[in-house]
Amino acid sequence: MTQERKTGRIEISPQAIATLAGEAVLRCYGVVGMANKNLIDGIADLLQPDRWGRGVDVRVREGKVIVDLYVIIQYGTRISEVAHGVMHGVQYTLEQALGVAVAEVNVHVQGLRLPNGD
Repeated sequence: MTQERKTGRIEISPQAIATLAGEAVLRCYGVVGMANKNLIDGIADLLQPDRWGRGVDVRVREGKVIVDLYVIIQYGTRISEVAHGVMHGVQYTLEQALGVAVAEVNVHVQGLRLPNGD
């Protein structure tokens, strides 16, 4: 993503945006972690913290940011409420940090985890 100013240009990489989005996701109630974008044999793989970027896909079109998030949610929570919380939390975080409009935040629930980790 590039922003032009009188004094110069600011470039923000999709990886930097993905890091911001991933951190915002994990602060949301009901989210256990990030999942790989590609399900292997239909099973969601809970990513380790150093690989959270694999659970976020960022695209920039016409100066607007589009984010796809792949998450694992705690079993027993209301999935739609958690997903809406993630959408709003990530949108707010990115718009505050980047100063540009976020066109879409798409949440893909890849799996559920029981509270004891099973």
